[in-house]
Amino acid sequence: MSNISTDINTIASRYDGKKTMHYCLVLFIFSWLTLGIVPLVWNHKISDRIGAELTRRGIDYQFGAGTFWGWGILGSLILVGPFIYTHKLLTAMNRLSADYNVNG
Repeated sequence: MSNISTDINTIASRYDGKKTMHYCLVLFIFSWLTLGIVPLVWNHKISDRIGAELTRRGIDYQFGAGTFWGWGILGSLILVGPFIYTHKLLTAMNRLSADYNVNG
């Protein structure tokens, strides 16, 4: 997870002007200070940013903040949801990275 924020900053910052906070900072510093609210916001924002970058690059893969709330949060009720969310997140990042390696 810690490389995802670095990778999305490398891939998308030039186009959207945003910078995502490093995951370790979110997890170890802000998580316990805010009783777990900041990791939820961080996951929402990074999922939305990855989805926007997939759309901007024309990559046909459905991913966004709804994926996080649907699979990551509500899917935890059926126990496998967070695993599906993680798979979708890593697949989206792999597709973005592959496109970035080819097209810059």
